[in-house]
Amino acid sequence: MAMIKIAMIGASVTFAGISVWWFLGKPRIFQASDYGQQANTSEKFYEKRDVDSKADGLEYSPKPKSALKRAQKLENLKEAKKTAAAAKNPAKEKEKQERRAKKIEEARRIKIWEDKTLPTAKVIKIRDSTEHRERRVKIQGWVHHLRREGKKLLFIQLRDGTGYLQCVLTNLLCSTYEAITLTTESSVTLFGKVMELPPGSHHKAPGDHELIVDYWELICGAPSGGPYSVLDKNTNFDLQLDNRHIVIRGTNTSKNLKAASLVTQLIREHHLDRGYMEVHPPCIVQTKTEGGSSLFELQYYGKKAYLTQSSQLYLESVIAALGDVFCIQKSFRAEKSRTRRHLSEFTHIEAEFNFITFENLLEKIEDLVVSVCDRITNPNNPLRQLVFEINPDFRTPRRPFKRMSYTEVIQYLKDNNIKKKDGTYFQPKDDIPEGAERTMINKLNEPILVCRFPAAWKPFYTKKCSDDPQLTESVDLLMPGVGEILGASMRTENYDELIKAFIEKKIEPSTYYWYSDQRKFGSCAHGGYGLGLERFLMWILKLPHICDACLYPRILDRCKP
Repeated sequence: MAMIKIAMIGASVTFAGISVWWFLGKPRIFQASDYGQQANTSEKFYEKRDVDSKADGLEYSPKPKSALKRAQKLENLKEAKKTAAAAKNPAKEKEKQERRAKKIEEARRIKIWEDKTLPTAKVIKIRDSTEHRERRVKIQGWVHHLRREGKKLLFIQLRDGTGYLQCVLTNLLCSTYEAITLTTESSVTLFGKVMELPPGSHHKAPGDHELIVDYWELICGAPSGGPYSVLDKNTNFDLQLDNRHIVIRGTNTSKNLKAASLVTQLIREHHLDRGYMEVHPPCIVQTKTEGGSSLFELQYYGKKAYLTQSSQLYLESVIAALGDVFCIQKSFRAEKSRTRRHLSEFTHIEAEFNFITFENLLEKIEDLVVSVCDRITNPNNPLRQLVFEINPDFRTPRRPFKRMSYTEVIQYLKDNNIKKKDGTYFQPKDDIPEGAERTMINKLNEPILVCRFPAAWKPFYTKKCSDDPQLTESVDLLMPGVGEILGASMRTENYDELIKAFIEKKIEPSTYYWYSDQRKFGSCAHGGYGLGLERFLMWILKLPHICDACLYPRILDRCKP
């Protein structure tokens, strides 16, 4: 119901937007493929050089050409045809360009105003559209898709971060300069009524309704071609990561990020519901937890410092004051690994518990995974639909999880002919690389708690087994399709044993005075775990690469944008 003034003929006309729509009948709903899905990093571009030869042994196999490449090929083909046609008949092409220029000039003369006699539009988000049907609303967002049906009908799929809404523009609303030059990713303000789709419609719009627009405004345009102006025919994995700020606008990538937000919320709820206290340890530290080779070093007011590898040591220091505690924050590992599951910066879910046994710790790990999965699949949880859209096969695993000792894993690899890269079998005290680990877990196809790793591998704080000091009360949780997503252990609570471990690992004990003091002032049996959120998401959403679970991935040699 916009007031539309046509300068070229000197007349003002008022159109009843709703009435025009009914004369049009049932519009066909635009269901174009989404560039965000097309640009999903999971579908391509992991070359042999991107795989860590030390840790894998299994190359990441690219999937068939992505929708992005197919769409780009189609666009290139169209452009090639246009170029060929122009070369064959330049006069016709010139005439076409002149018509286009004339159309644009005519469109510049058309101005529209909002009809102030209409009810005041209520500002809403797309997520609130259903409860505001049959009411005049104002919605702002980005043009996710658009399609023109002749000169008098324009479909816009609007995105505002809370959802998607199909919007219908008719008649002179489609004839302004802003309308005929509108591109995807432009930001707009739309006014109109949210109308339920007629029964029996063969095409389904998001939410089963449309916004019948009576007035609209362009806020800010976007380059011609929308995201394809950035993600062109030369797009590869690195270029996509360079333009991650554009890729995340796509449907699939934004779904992953929404799922990450909601899963993080459920993880926090799990810990809080169990009575664990959340704390926020420092990220700039002067101590090591996982070894010096993977430390990011920095200068802190002229002194050497590091980005934290783990908040575990600080969590241990808090349990005497606050009881069981947890944190959700970033950890940093300078590992020169380019595998499908390695990040240099990741979101670390860590927890520490006092007065527990190793068996208690294993039960807490199972409780964490099952509790979060149950919360995801709860019918009242909005995350449920989102997760099943991404991974229809998602299920909560059963307790208890399968448990295997490190020694049993070595024997399993031998019994199932899973060998090292040099063709030999794994031996006791061999580190098990990612490739072999993933082959085993995919074959067993269930969560596995691998326990009692050799003491020689583990950090200084890991408690040794009372029945065999060569082994430790440690555990890794392996999940199908990913491998290790969580590491945990009991901690050495005896002061003398801790100092001995420092010396064995060639670490200066005085640097850790605040940590060793915990063993002097009322020590107790304690332990905890560290869960990598992005790897957890890889398993939940069935993502083939960890970059798909990140907002802005930090991997080997990449620190932008």
